[in-house]
Amino acid sequence: MTSSVGGNTARSFRESLLAMLGLFFVVMMVALDQTVVGTALPTIVAELKGFDLYAWVATSYLLASVVTVPIFGRLGDHFGRKYFVLAAIIIFTLASALCGMASSMLFLVLARGLQGIGGGMLVGTAFASIPDLFPEPRERLRWQVLISSAFGIGNAVGPSLGGFLTEFTGWRSVFYVNLPVGMLGVYFVWKHMPLIRHHAHQAAMKLDWLGAFLIAASLGSLQMFVELLPGHGMSPGMILLLVASVAAFVALYFCEKHASNPILPFDMFRNPALASLFSLSVLMGFMMFALMFYMPLLLQGGFGLSPNEAGMLITPLVVCITIGSISNSRLLPHVPNPAHIMFTGFALLGLCSLGIATLKQGTPHALVIMYLIGSGLGLGFILPNLTIFTQEAAGRAHLGIATAMIQSLRMVGGMLGTALVGTLVNHMYVSRVNEVLQSMHASQWVTHLNDPQILINKEEQVRLLAQLHDAGLNGLSLLEMARVSLVSSIHVGQMLSVAVAVVAVLQLRRVPRLQLRR
Repeated sequence: MTSSVGGNTARSFRESLLAMLGLFFVVMMVALDQTVVGTALPTIVAELKGFDLYAWVATSYLLASVVTVPIFGRLGDHFGRKYFVLAAIIIFTLASALCGMASSMLFLVLARGLQGIGGGMLVGTAFASIPDLFPEPRERLRWQVLISSAFGIGNAVGPSLGGFLTEFTGWRSVFYVNLPVGMLGVYFVWKHMPLIRHHAHQAAMKLDWLGAFLIAASLGSLQMFVELLPGHGMSPGMILLLVASVAAFVALYFCEKHASNPILPFDMFRNPALASLFSLSVLMGFMMFALMFYMPLLLQGGFGLSPNEAGMLITPLVVCITIGSISNSRLLPHVPNPAHIMFTGFALLGLCSLGIATLKQGTPHALVIMYLIGSGLGLGFILPNLTIFTQEAAGRAHLGIATAMIQSLRMVGGMLGTALVGTLVNHMYVSRVNEVLQSMHASQWVTHLNDPQILINKEEQVRLLAQLHDAGLNGLSLLEMARVSLVSSIHVGQMLSVAVAVVAVLQLRRVPRLQLRR
């Protein structure tokens, strides 16, 4: 276990490899969690009965991460990142066990929030550890392939593993998968990752707790406003939530201007390259999480596939994220303007989102896979470049906080994406089901069909079909109507992603030309 100031100690290939293996297992654990849980989520909601909290399973994790990423990005810059990475792995692993023991959707949402604290610590420290270990950008790019491989293994195994475990051993086991991976990560980080400090003297550091609270208040109020608006309209309570969100953000702006160590340094937005990259990270997070969390619902709830079948179909999406990342690391040093690779990624992601918005129950699986492959390659061309370009634009002085910011803003985009798309899907689905039932003079069955969990829970379907048969109604046609309503609602959500892709492509014109410096 070594300690150095500045991170310039020469390391052998073996030492570098063993240190990177710790980060490898950390990244694989996060990738596994995202893909395994996404595939299992429709089944989880069907059993715990809380579709109104569907988006909160994702957004509670993201909201907690958004606050903790910049805090530990700052702390890692000051005190070194090793011990924070260890603490993050332990918190994340224990929270995964709590998620597996959840007895209600509210318990699961709270456990996911705790998991998000660990995930935010990991993102804020683990990703910034790579430039600590490899300050030279081209060398860092070569080692980045190992991290891409970790994403690849987690992403490749995740959807199919999540579907298999959900179908044959129960959804709780998908959270317990993190336990052995977390223990491996703790071993390698503790044993082989050096403690690198960028400050020779550890002066007292004052954390910006007020800034962290204001970020949580602003985003939390906005999240609740977006999710509750369709059901409550512009009631006094909704107006109060919106005012609270805006007031918290305005207070955050003035607070951060006078903070000695601001959690959100607004002066970084004066750098045109960083400002453009930060906005692109929000847009990319919106599209990525809207796709990852609602594609399983489309396949299982809309098309009637089993969790295992849905997992197998989603696997090409996540595998191709890795293929795109590895291809990107090969192409990046040889492209005159590296921003062109990101342009290709956003264009490909937008076109494939448009294709997904046309999928129907009878669409050949080969076409579904083709759109998912394109989406994965697009994400692979975007994800690593946002981090690498941000680190180059920020320079060594702001490396940790810039890396934390790009990850935090991706999560903010993901939070907005899951909330807006989830609200849109839920509202449109309920409206269309109500319209059809009223036209069939069967409005008394609305409480049984206005929650898409009925389209996934086979036992509930059998019970409902028997009740509808006794009432003289064609239960199969009503369930099919509900599936069509869900599919069309998710299509509208994907069209929102297409619009975001267009904005991102236009925004790319503002990114200055960046070159990898030696």
